[in-house]
Amino acid sequence: MRPLYGLILAGGASKRMGTDKAALDYHGKPQLQAAFDVVSPLVEKCFVSVRPDQTGNPVRAAFPQIVDSVDIDGPAAGLLSAHQAYPDVAWLVLACDLPMLDRGTLENLIARREATNVAVAYRSEHDGLPEPLCAIWEPEALERLEQQVLDGRTCPRKLLINSPTKLLEPYARGALDNINTPEEREDATRRLENPTGGPMIRLKLEYFAQLRELAGTREQTLETTFATVGPLYEELRETYAFPFEASKLRVAINGDFAPWTQPLKDGDHIVFIPPVTGG
Repeated sequence: MRPLYGLILAGGASKRMGTDKAALDYHGKPQLQAAFDVVSPLVEKCFVSVRPDQTGNPVRAAFPQIVDSVDIDGPAAGLLSAHQAYPDVAWLVLACDLPMLDRGTLENLIARREATNVAVAYRSEHDGLPEPLCAIWEPEALERLEQQVLDGRTCPRKLLINSPTKLLEPYARGALDNINTPEEREDATRRLENPTGGPMIRLKLEYFAQLRELAGTREQTLETTFATVGPLYEELRETYAFPFEASKLRVAINGDFAPWTQPLKDGDHIVFIPPVTGG
């Protein structure tokens, strides 16, 4: 596997928002800082992608930068400029306007990286197409994007659609929602103030193998306000020091295998199934 670097895309004009999206405060710090903080521990090096006229911007100046060297509009400029600067590495690419993003979403993305794919991306919750701005781009994918741009097509999503991209189901509902307008910002702020979702529900949990040993029980009943099983597992993982990332597990809800984003309802029976080990 090639080395993995991080790239936070912060070169947009924020026209629909009417103010710099990188400077917005959702977590007690500028959103660019929040994005950099979640990506940088997961990669060897991390950079912020900026336009030439943004290098001295107070929000961006404190970060390692890759300045656009490709004269095209849109995120492809940042992607290809990063590839030109470091052509032999893969990039964990993240738009800076994703305040709902959780670390588990990125860890799952990295865990699913394979040599047979030129990229790893999530499937959009809204249209089922690849999400190009929370994805891992291998050098081959960026070479393909470079050729696509030379042919007059600058859309990174189209490149992922037409390439051997590993597509993942969403890990946490709403994690990849772009916040582009004042109305969306208001909604995101409300959701972040109530991150666990909706009303209290009662669930029956069942653990196997090492998870059972660490939890100290095979079955457990608990009440939660989490709307999906992904964030619930992350809380349990922290509580019981489970060693497995969610990407290594299967989850079944009411007897059927389910995606981590499946909505939960009162009375659900959830089974966490760790990977099988043998010797």
